[in-house]
Amino acid sequence: MTTTSTSHLPADHPLASGLTSESALLNQYRGSRTSDGAPAKPERRPVWFMRQAGRSLPEYRKLREGTSMLDSCLNPQMASEITLQPVRRHDVDAAIFFSDIVIPLRLAGVGVEIQPGVGPVLDSPVRTAADVAALPELDESAFAPITEAIQRTTAELGSTPLIGFAGAPFTLAAYMVEGRPSRDHLGPRAMMHSDPQTWNELAAWAADVSGRFMRAQLMAGASAAQLFDSWAGSLGRADYQRHVLPHSTAALSHVSELSGPNGVSAPLVHFGTGTSEILDLLKTAGADVVGVDYRLDLSEATRRLGPETPLQGNIDPAFLTADWPVLEAHVREVMAAGSGAAGHVLNLGHGVPPETDPPVLTRVVELIHSIEP
Repeated sequence: MTTTSTSHLPADHPLASGLTSESALLNQYRGSRTSDGAPAKPERRPVWFMRQAGRSLPEYRKLREGTSMLDSCLNPQMASEITLQPVRRHDVDAAIFFSDIVIPLRLAGVGVEIQPGVGPVLDSPVRTAADVAALPELDESAFAPITEAIQRTTAELGSTPLIGFAGAPFTLAAYMVEGRPSRDHLGPRAMMHSDPQTWNELAAWAADVSGRFMRAQLMAGASAAQLFDSWAGSLGRADYQRHVLPHSTAALSHVSELSGPNGVSAPLVHFGTGTSEILDLLKTAGADVVGVDYRLDLSEATRRLGPETPLQGNIDPAFLTADWPVLEAHVREVMAAGSGAAGHVLNLGHGVPPETDPPVLTRVVELIHSIEP
């Protein structure tokens, strides 16, 4: 598997140049500290939303007309514009790179498409040792459209940080085994026990492409990265610890030591849905920040992880259609619950639903920014 030896971000990187290093987002990701480690409050409470770039925005739907999901991700100009749209509209404190967790599969040459109303569908599921052995090597040159899209985006963002992301090895491997979305992910869970060697080889392949995908984004200009484990909630604690944690650790190891010549490093966030019982393991994998979904109160997350762990989350997306007083009260409750952590970045406890009214998100951002840090 391909590895890259350098641990230094380019000298013109937004973190290395200082452009984003003192942003409110990175201040909270570092546990309310400046880039040199001094305690400091941010100028405002930072907030961004998972899936903020996407189906809830009419400008996104107009731009995407006639272009498939994966093709839009690999069109640098389009991916950059989609990434920037919610920053302009909502004044969020970070952009999240517009892409998809299966893009590394496509870049490696694995046949996969996003079918509307279904999700990722592979041409051929990966279920045997021979299938795993036949998986292609991901060539470094395949990241060219990702690099271009990131560079276009950071040139427009200025001091607003860009967050890179990748799907965690279990979630990627789950799609590969099932061949399509699944309710219970029985296929990959069964493989862990019936054929653990094949599972480990598949998960190691997924960890490599996922980690390198994150690394390409960070090297091109992203100031932080988030590893998404959409389906880790389907696992018991013992299965996660034995069969998944080593691979998530391997994915994060590709980016865990990246820093600029000034010593400022790129924070790493680990988020999963339905992962309340394994939050400590998500942190153990190598994350600086733990994302919490809407199922667990942030004060309880702090009790489980310790007050030194910065948190991200966890406004319940179900509240976005409620009357404003109800939504406002909920946002304030989440902010209060997160106040015991070393740092807290407001976010949803999952992605923005496509039916969300965009002005509601703008109003939520305005509320959060209006409250003194």
